[in-house]
Amino acid sequence: MNSILILGIESSCDETATALYHSEKGLIAHNVFSQINLHKKYGGVVPELASRDHIKKLLPLIDSLTSENQLDLCDLNAIAYTSGPGLSGALLVGSVIANGLAYSLGIPSIPVHHMEAHLLAPLLEKEQSAIPFVALLVSGGHTMLIKVKAIGDYELIGQTLDDAAGEAFDKAAKLLGLEYPGGPAISKLAKSGTKGVFEFPRPLLKKKDNLDFSFSGLKTSLFYKVQELENKNLLLEQTKADLAYAYEDAIVDTLIEKSHRAIKFAKVNSIVIAGGVGANTKLREKMKDIFSRKGIEVVYPSIEYCTDNAAMIALTGLYNLKGGISNESYEINVNPRWSIDNIYKSHG
Repeated sequence: MNSILILGIESSCDETATALYHSEKGLIAHNVFSQINLHKKYGGVVPELASRDHIKKLLPLIDSLTSENQLDLCDLNAIAYTSGPGLSGALLVGSVIANGLAYSLGIPSIPVHHMEAHLLAPLLEKEQSAIPFVALLVSGGHTMLIKVKAIGDYELIGQTLDDAAGEAFDKAAKLLGLEYPGGPAISKLAKSGTKGVFEFPRPLLKKKDNLDFSFSGLKTSLFYKVQELENKNLLLEQTKADLAYAYEDAIVDTLIEKSHRAIKFAKVNSIVIAGGVGANTKLREKMKDIFSRKGIEVVYPSIEYCTDNAAMIALTGLYNLKGGISNESYEINVNPRWSIDNIYKSHG
């Protein structure tokens, strides 16, 4: 196969992103427009507003990306886009634009699984860790453990039963009167917190063979503690910081313990951490420290590739294209609840 230039489009939630990836030169450039300021006043993502903003921003982002790199749409060999999972309307915007452009240019359009792209994001910067490995995919909408047997061959071995870790951070931030998104806000406040003042449960850790997550009860524990302190007029700024410290600790400890169990269950010696929550400093530092002493390799993408981006979509699109996967009919369909262990079955 000759060299390939792929345009990647990401619009699964509240980031509008595009990227150019070359099969020989690697990542040429990528850009991201975040909708955080749009959704901040609502305390979370409003799907309808997200979709409308993708419509406004996506074509200008594609235009600026190509022109700034002295390229033209006619130079493209394929267009990769996020087909799921995500918000239905937001996914449809990306699918319509990707397939419309690809059809007009007579080139393949390539549907990409958003979480598989997160899993492969470290490949944007380094050679892949030894396969098989375990991946912890942790974001606002997803918390799951995957055994990666090969690129394209994934086994879901643990997942959240209710709230994802990112959702748990967002809900906690709202309870403490912090801004959206909750993860960075909680992490920032926790830096001035004191260890040991409060203690929150580590969900689903009693059963040693359990690899699933549950953060709903943790959020409820925080809710009752905040309510109790408010009733006593004791919810001071330092108290909020102490609560944030304990809450972040509980989530991080749970993620680390479950990851360690998954590594032992899968009988591997390396783990890839991906997704927005993978940017959490405490998680990165604590996991590196604990696992390095156990001789386990921990691989993180850079911060810019942890959060939603189109570079990972373009890269995954290249793998899919080489594997013979494309949307030959340019059909506009998306899969908001697309399971990662059913990616290639659904492509027939």
